Amino acid sequence: MSLKEAEERMEDAVEALRREFAAVRTGKASPALLDTVRVDAYGSKMPLNQVANVSTPEASLLVVQPYDKALLEDIERAIHTANLGLNPANDGNLIRVPVPPLTEERRKEYAKLLHQMTEEARISVRHARKVGNDEIKVAIKEHETSEDEGFRQLEKIQELTNHYSSFLDEMLENKEKEVMAI
Repeated sequence: MSLKEAEERMEDAVEALRREFAAVRTGKASPALLDTVRVDAYGSKMPLNQVANVSTPEASLLVVQPYDKALLEDIERAIHTANLGLNPANDGNLIRVPVPPLTEERRKEYAKLLHQMTEEARISVRHARKVGNDEIKVAIKEHETSEDEGFRQLEKIQELTNHYSSFLDEMLENKEKEVMAI
C-alpha cells in the first residue's frame, strides 16, 4: 500500500464518520435523519431516498413525498420501526414527520453515540496506518526501497495519521456542541 492508498483509506474513514454524524439528530429536522431508513418496496429493502423525496419545510418537520403513492404505508411503517424516536403521520398523499426537541437525557445518549462512532473511525485510521507501515517494512526488508526512503514514508504515514486523528476529534467536538446546544 502506498502513501496515497493509506491517505485514501483514512479519508474514507472521515467520510464514513461524516455520513454517520449526519444521521444523528440535533433537534433540527434534516433529511439526513432518515438516511438509515430502509423501506420494503418492490420485493426488497430500499433506502428511503430512492422511493421518496424528503424535504424540510420547517425547522422541526420533515415531509416525505413518495414517488409511488402505493408505498405510503410501507414508508410510514419503515420510519416508525427505524428506532429514531419519530412518529410519522400519513395524510394519504405524503407523510409528515415532526421532529420533537431533544431531552437532556437523549442529548447525552447521542453524545455517547458520537464518541463511539468517532472511536470506530479512529480505529479505521489506525488500521490504514498499520497496513501501510507493514507494507513499507516489507519493502525495506526485501530491498525494494532504501531504508532512508522507507523511514521517510513511515514518518509521512504517521503525520497523516496525526492529521486525520485531530480532524476526527475536531468533527466530534463540533457535532457534540451541536447536539448539546439547547
